Amino acid sequence: AAGSVPGTILTLVAIHYFKPLSNSAALISIVLGIALVLTAVLLPMAFFGGSTGVIYRQFSVTMVSAVLLSVFVALTLSPALCATVLKPQGHKTAQKGFFGWFNRTFDKSLHRYERGLHRTVGRSSKSMMWGYGVIVAVMIGLFAYLPSGFLPEEDQGLMLTTMTLPVGAVKSRTDQILKSVEQEFLVNEKANTAAIFTVQGRNFSGSGENTGLAFLRLKPWDQRKGANNGAGAIARRASIFFATHIRDAQVYTLVPPAVPELGLATGFDMQLENRGGLNAQQFLAARNQLLAAAAADPQLSQVRFNGLEDQPQLQVDTDTAQAGALGVAQGDINSTLSAALGGTYVNDFIDRDRIKHVYVEGDAPYRARPENLNDWRVRNASGTMTPFSAFAKSHWTFGAAQLARYNGFQSYEIQGQPKPGSSTGAAMAEMQKLAAQLPPGVGVDWTGVSYQEQAAGAQAPVLYGLTVLVVFLCLAALYESWSIPLSVMLVLPLGIVGALLAASLRGLYNDIYFQVGLLTTMGLAAKNAILIVEFAVEAQRQGQDAVQAAIGAARQRLRPILMTSLAFIAGVLPLALANGAGAGSENDIGTGVVGGMISATILAIFFVPLGYVLVRKAFPTPLAKTGAAAPRGEGG
Repeated sequence: AAGSVPGTILTLVAIHYFKPLSNSAALISIVLGIALVLTAVLLPMAFFGGSTGVIYRQFSVTMVSAVLLSVFVALTLSPALCATVLKPQGHKTAQKGFFGWFNRTFDKSLHRYERGLHRTVGRSSKSMMWGYGVIVAVMIGLFAYLPSGFLPEEDQGLMLTTMTLPVGAVKSRTDQILKSVEQEFLVNEKANTAAIFTVQGRNFSGSGENTGLAFLRLKPWDQRKGANNGAGAIARRASIFFATHIRDAQVYTLVPPAVPELGLATGFDMQLENRGGLNAQQFLAARNQLLAAAAADPQLSQVRFNGLEDQPQLQVDTDTAQAGALGVAQGDINSTLSAALGGTYVNDFIDRDRIKHVYVEGDAPYRARPENLNDWRVRNASGTMTPFSAFAKSHWTFGAAQLARYNGFQSYEIQGQPKPGSSTGAAMAEMQKLAAQLPPGVGVDWTGVSYQEQAAGAQAPVLYGLTVLVVFLCLAALYESWSIPLSVMLVLPLGIVGALLAASLRGLYNDIYFQVGLLTTMGLAAKNAILIVEFAVEAQRQGQDAVQAAIGAARQRLRPILMTSLAFIAGVLPLALANGAGAGSENDIGTGVVGGMISATILAIFFVPLGYVLVRKAFPTPLAKTGAAAPRGEGG
């Protein structure tokens, strides 16, 4: 929709005021001004790095290309079409039917609007400026109130269920848990479940008899209508069921993130790091302290250690001196253990024109018990076989199943979810508070989607500031003035406050898709201001004072402002109301633009004329008459 702005403006103006020659300069200035502002708003997004930049860049390149093409069409094809299709009618308007009713209603509203402008620009200007200050304060408060996020939760028709049993649990117990998971989805959620596939012996934490994983495919979206049948609602119900009915395992149902490469599930992903050289027991105690505090925190849910706990291990102690005396090399000992217990690749063979690998491994009865180790032999230097019992002993110990490092430090990966209705940004802030209570030497880093969310939050103020700066410089170049662009910039908070309010009312988050909608709203809000300011500048150059010029321009431009704003709102309304695949990102963008355009349109038609008058009074630099060169190097 944003790409059609210049052509839409030119066409609407030409339809309402058929004066192609006298208005040509103003119309061209309007088209160029709107195109410059929209390009200035959208173009900085293309230069940000990281995953956020990849998402921004798609919107930026697409919309900037559409705007530039629309400018070309507006300045070349649209005038020719207007001259060919439109016929002068002496400003006659329809008197009957719907259009007659609309014109009469609009004319009455236009007179009331003009009378209101005389009051606001004149006698009530101080009250209006106080009102503007309140709007800015509300905008700042909404920015602080709106929860932050990175990507919205998307219903992709897929879910994951991961389960981990206590250390030492055997395959039969894991199979029982898997059957309980199947029972929940195939019976209790049969209206939403299309298929389920379970895996025993492995999940995202690691592998072992006490681990399992289930992949769930949901039915098509048109068969799961309603919020209660979305992937997020199903996952929450399943997690509650597993928490209350399965006591001997940790079972979590997760929704995959919108971008698969950024983690395995929605929520937050944190790395707890041992930066102070704590021993294994102290670091484990710190991790358990954090998990216990998170479990008691009402702002968090499903906070878990994504890994395997310490497990019993069979340790083989080799007497290297004795092995050397027997002529047994340490490398042969290691390769024999590896082949017997874990398998090893030896060669290939051809089977029906296909090359297949050959692996060797000890037979199950000879690697099932610790004492089976004594049955294995290693070839020594003289070629005879030496039993393991001659140089090695084994005993049970307890140790880590995984050795995890992050940024060079020993680490535990902690994953979790915000409480229902909250955001990942709030959950991350809460985890930071809990981590600050841990013993000295324990640090925190974010990874995966949480790291990208932090980076996106740090980039957002830079992006907003750069956008405002570039828009101001473009308008300063267009008007050859440092003061007139201020009257356009004053409209930006009027659109932002509506976008923030709409997102708050719908329970959305300040994520990267909403930020795209917010930046688009800034450009569209500036579009309304440019329509008024450009004609006010032209009127002042013809000899009118600032008040007359502002009121006359606002009155003359009211219809194009309303028509283009309604067109934009209608264009993005399907995004705001979308459901099904990709609805999360569409709702974020659509809600922001709809809310921002409504507030920018309603408020701008009163505040832009007032802002123009105040700016011209504060910087009363004279403007060049029409047809004369504009003064350069002015200070106002």
